[in-house]
Amino acid sequence: MTVHALRDEEIHLLRKEIEMLMGERQRLLQVVGAAAVLVANLDSDTLPDEEDTIDAAEMLAEQLNGLAEETLKDALDSVRAEVDPRQAV
Repeated sequence: MTVHALRDEEIHLLRKEIEMLMGERQRLLQVVGAAAVLVANLDSDTLPDEEDTIDAAEMLAEQLNGLAEETLKDALDSVRAEVDPRQAV
């Protein structure tokens, strides 16, 4: 195999890897968007009083709050959710 053919094969493999990563990013954005919608619509007063449930909701909210604003916006866009400016995720 020539050097040119090897380089073409490497380029092809890198393109495939980038396409796979972009698809995975899109799926992850959809999961994050759905989680953000869930958290935004939760009423903490109606959550079960089980400590594990409250801890899980708090952990999810903290992780969502830790995202860059642009990433969270992309995630909400991916599930076609709109942000209510009166609510913070």
